[in-house]
Amino acid sequence: MNPPVTAATLAGAKPGSPSHDTDTLTLAFDDNRLLSVVCGGHDENLALIEHRLGLDITPRGNRLALRGPNHSREQARDVLAALYARARRGLEIARGDVEGAIRMREAADAREAGSNAIRTRRKVVTPRTPNQGKYVEAIRANELVFGTGPAGTGKTYLAVACAAEALMNGDIDRIVLSRPAVEAGERLGFLPGDMKEKVDPYLRPLYDALFDMMPAALVTKGIAENQIEIAPLAFMRGRTLSSAFIILDEAQNTTPLQMKMFLTRLGEGSRMVVTGDPSQVDLPTGVTSGLADAVATLKGVDGVAVVPFGNADIVRHPLVGRIVAAYDRKAAKPKK
Repeated sequence: MNPPVTAATLAGAKPGSPSHDTDTLTLAFDDNRLLSVVCGGHDENLALIEHRLGLDITPRGNRLALRGPNHSREQARDVLAALYARARRGLEIARGDVEGAIRMREAADAREAGSNAIRTRRKVVTPRTPNQGKYVEAIRANELVFGTGPAGTGKTYLAVACAAEALMNGDIDRIVLSRPAVEAGERLGFLPGDMKEKVDPYLRPLYDALFDMMPAALVTKGIAENQIEIAPLAFMRGRTLSSAFIILDEAQNTTPLQMKMFLTRLGEGSRMVVTGDPSQVDLPTGVTSGLADAVATLKGVDGVAVVPFGNADIVRHPLVGRIVAAYDRKAAKPKK
């Protein structure tokens, strides 16, 4: 077990491993007076760091216990090191100084991970393929982006990461995640439970991606305060979504009318990402997929980008890529 990080180590800005368990890093300081300057009145500076970096900071005498995801702890450690060094030089620490230290640390992450890095509360997400990089660039540059292609290519995961980053940076006020409740052989009316219990299984992939980007407490709080909304497509009708990051997943299972309804929910200050796999349509035979229809209809429209993914972009287990390729070969063979 490693000893607590000391102020001398802080001066070098590269402390070692957590001192107590896998979720906690303890920093020890040699001057309580300077530490109080770093913490701010009523620990307001610590509260700001907690909010921006997604972790908990507990003062204990001359120590600060940082509890949260590893990346958040590392960021907070370096921010506190910079602020402590500033206090040592006899300088005051205002809110702007704390914000500046956080931005400097985030900029260092960006330089290390590349310009397409997505910084969320829990981790820095980086594109793993050229198409994923183009996808992130398209999301940042356009109000509406379609990501199409096979499962496992990161379409939904990267979109949720971009949404979490935008919320963290204050670029939008809320995240809205949606899916059509269409699955093979199931109908909502035949499933047990109330409406939430009926639709939650359809929305589980969106929950999973969100919890991977943000601490569970922030996700739960965001949902409770309507800052994060996860709902089936049918609940979108009649609404205008302003200052929001809106994601429609499994969009191949929408009809053209449903897709038009969803796309026209886009309000001022919002951006929208629509994802789906055209090869996995669960609509009744003969019903046109709204995803394919929208991609064709909106081709060339200003502010709209389409990023197609292929088997080379699959980043799940290597077997997934081979499975998709095998099904593609089977579909390409002429039927006897």
